[in-house]
Amino acid sequence: MIPAAFEYARPSSLGEALRLLHDREGEAKVLAGGYSLIPLLRYRLAQPGILVDIGNLDDLAYIREAGGELHIGARTTHHQLEQSDLVARSGLWSDAAGGIGDPQVRNWGTLGGSVAHADPSSDWPAVLLASRASIVVRDLERERVIHAREFFLDTFVTAIEPTEILTEVRVPLQPPGTGGAYEKTERKAGDFATAAAAVQVTVDSSGTITAAGVALSAVSETPFVLLAAEAALVGAQASVALEATIRRAAKDDSNPTRDGHGPVDYKRAMAGEMAVRALRRALARAGA
Repeated sequence: MIPAAFEYARPSSLGEALRLLHDREGEAKVLAGGYSLIPLLRYRLAQPGILVDIGNLDDLAYIREAGGELHIGARTTHHQLEQSDLVARSGLWSDAAGGIGDPQVRNWGTLGGSVAHADPSSDWPAVLLASRASIVVRDLERERVIHAREFFLDTFVTAIEPTEILTEVRVPLQPPGTGGAYEKTERKAGDFATAAAAVQVTVDSSGTITAAGVALSAVSETPFVLLAAEAALVGAQASVALEATIRRAAKDDSNPTRDGHGPVDYKRAMAGEMAVRALRRALARAGA
């Protein structure tokens, strides 16, 4: 299909972009890499009055440490994340970055665009949830910092207001003994996930898990935190019984729908399997 008619603006500064969103509140859509929004335009699932292209805002593309956190600019591409030594420390983030789409998608698509789009089958939301990241948004008047666990509200719905732009993602730096992993199953390489799991754990010198983050994608209306699994992990050590508990929690808390990716029972089973695989690799990376 051909997109509906819209105006196009390519601001040269964040302030100019925010002014456009303010003046055209409810009409404007932000374009970053475009891999999330352009398909919606083609099928007229999105019909903005004006498209605000932030492709010139190169100052929103960065990865740096500050204040005990990893700060990642919204226009940072998946490829830049995949190649970053700072990101590679976690394992979880580099796993996800390297498995998104194909090289063209990874070189053009951005972290901020994917997070703001909030597709329930995309990779980054579960990673943000498991690593307890925060999302920074701005409008003309103020900056807000929203915890990832309060950000994803519904399918394609987030806590971003119509006049705000997602500018940064902040990830707490983890102590020694922390490991993370991301696992997904897909119909073919580069496809959206059929089921995916992000796990991050911290273990002490005895191998006991002292902190845990677990989140799933593609098996519910939104990416979500697997609270039962997190509770079971903290205070436990690696065991077959623990894996069985995590598998069961992932299957029980999933709420998938039947579609071209597979039937409901298959997706639930894969949610459990991905959670266990991610847990094993996270524990190995943590030194457990």
